[in-house]
Amino acid sequence: MTTDSPTYDIERLRAQFPSLDAGTAYFDSPGGTQTPASVGEALRATLSRPLSNRGHVTGAERNASAIVASARAAMGDFLNVADDAVIFGRSATSLTFDLARTISRSWGPSDEVIVTRLDHNANVAPWLLAARTSGAMVRWVDFDPSSAELDTAAVEAQLSSSTRLVAITAASNVVGTQPDIPAIARAAHAVGALVFVDGVHYAAHAVVDVQALGADFFTCSPYKFLGPHLGVVAGRPEILEQLSPDKLLVSPDTIPERFELGTLPYELLSGCTAAVDFLAQIAPRGETRRKQLEASMSAIHRHESALRVALEEGLHAMPQLTIHSRAARRTPTLLVSLADGRARAMAEFLAAQDINAPAGHFYAVDASRRLGLGDDGGLRIGLAPYNHRGDVDRLLNAAADFLTAA
Repeated sequence: MTTDSPTYDIERLRAQFPSLDAGTAYFDSPGGTQTPASVGEALRATLSRPLSNRGHVTGAERNASAIVASARAAMGDFLNVADDAVIFGRSATSLTFDLARTISRSWGPSDEVIVTRLDHNANVAPWLLAARTSGAMVRWVDFDPSSAELDTAAVEAQLSSSTRLVAITAASNVVGTQPDIPAIARAAHAVGALVFVDGVHYAAHAVVDVQALGADFFTCSPYKFLGPHLGVVAGRPEILEQLSPDKLLVSPDTIPERFELGTLPYELLSGCTAAVDFLAQIAPRGETRRKQLEASMSAIHRHESALRVALEEGLHAMPQLTIHSRAARRTPTLLVSLADGRARAMAEFLAAQDINAPAGHFYAVDASRRLGLGDDGGLRIGLAPYNHRGDVDRLLNAAADFLTAA
């Protein structure tokens, strides 16, 4: 892969994922992707070198400090934010709970927070708890189950001078819907509200530009885009400076360190950097890592979109199935239900043939209920950079076999 040849070489890419050698077709990437060998090697190399708490005296201390700085720079490039905007934590969920508790300390009974029924519960439950603790009112925004669209006007209708924060997904992890975040952010900011964007699903499929989105906070999880298991929040530095999170007395008061509880997982941060570097080299064009990421993520989008079209065409030919992913702007993630409600049985049938496409509500329980699927949910088919047409054909053939045998 060279900087002057932004070709998407799927076979060369797949060869770098050891877990693909067994022949499984993975459509479970919305729950977590497979990882390239370079990410695993980064973890091994970090744990094999001298390492201790951060500092500047010993080699082990300097190694730790360099790892953290490199990871912040990598995620800064990935999200198009300053390095000091990047906060690391155990998971996006835990970071959202931490920030919800911190942000809501100034709320009271006259304040309001907006959440949506399209969101993963990780961007709902923390705000419901914050509202219950502070006495603030919760306002809900629904989406249209027939189109899976969440209209900007629906959010605007709930905004008022009392709104303190809008919590919204950049892309639904079950149906892929991408709300118009820039428009929603402009409307929220016009009434003085903050915007907390769950970008966990979105970040795996888009050129992320937190500044262009207008998000005050943006969460993501590297394990959803080829990296290790940890969480990341990008927060506007001027807002972070105003917040006082729970922390140890002797922990740093500087940002973003004041938001990071305990010793960071240095090996996971190395893996995070390796994942960003891997993504940047998939179809690179440009002199900087950010420019290469823009080119590579655009190439990933084109590749996944083409596979999504093939999937949709094949699934639409099966009248027993309903595809709930219908929004005009959406990720390559399809939620499918069966007329007889046997999504879980279909997932088990596929798994027996080494095709991973799980069934459930995927922690977006409000969305599942809104779609009329209850808590059982549907079959989720998600695409990743390493999927190819052979995977799609296998799934479609197996789905047809399941429906024929039913």
